[in-house]
Amino acid sequence: MTIKSIGLVAALAFVAAACGTKEAPGPLDPTGPTGRVRFVNLINDPARIPVNAILEGLPFGVNLGYGGTTPATLPSPSNATYSPILTGARNLVLKKTADTTLIVGTLSLDIAENTDYTVYATGGVGGAPVTFFSVINTNPVPTASQVEVRIVNYSPAAGAIDVFITAPNADLSAATPTVSSPGAPDPGTSYVVLAPGTYQVRAVPAGTAPALRSTSVVLTINNLVLAGGTGRTIVIADRAAGGAPITGFVLTDR
Repeated sequence: MTIKSIGLVAALAFVAAACGTKEAPGPLDPTGPTGRVRFVNLINDPARIPVNAILEGLPFGVNLGYGGTTPATLPSPSNATYSPILTGARNLVLKKTADTTLIVGTLSLDIAENTDYTVYATGGVGGAPVTFFSVINTNPVPTASQVEVRIVNYSPAAGAIDVFITAPNADLSAATPTVSSPGAPDPGTSYVVLAPGTYQVRAVPAGTAPALRSTSVVLTINNLVLAGGTGRTIVIADRAAGGAPITGFVLTDR
């Protein structure tokens, strides 16, 4: 367990004690086998966000706006990449931050030992139900001269896309897609290995002719600095209120 994770556990253990659960360690106060969980808010309904994430009745994240994640957004030193959670059946509840009587969504998930999960909450446009996706993260360990990167697509507006991770301003007509996504939801379970460096991420509709790629870009992420020995997930999503233009978020896996 990292120092940051220990800090998160200590902070949440304090909350648990204050709530009268001191005698029975909670799921966020691991004393046995654990998995690790990260939550990403991709809810496309401004009327229901930001949200508070409650895991087994204990605070897991507060005031999470669109694209917000937890535990990464928790105050230092508790802003770990993932949070260690006791194994077993767990319940995640999202409540609107401005009105915690409003439940935005509920997810039941099973935590397995030594397994990492990212939970995405998506949808919600125009008051539609929120959909959850729980994805197991393999999180391979890169060498000091490697970077592990994967693409996940949770953008219905994007559809099927070809994603290019290249040197800045490289000629797309001569490039090979780094990843081809079949469309949302695509959990993107495979990682690609890159050399450390500064990259540009661009996406075009799948199958776009090479000569037309430069004028068909639907997403650009500039100046993505990737250090050796690290892992990243690039999340492609709709805009905050749903639909185009699509946007992208970079999550730290390692």
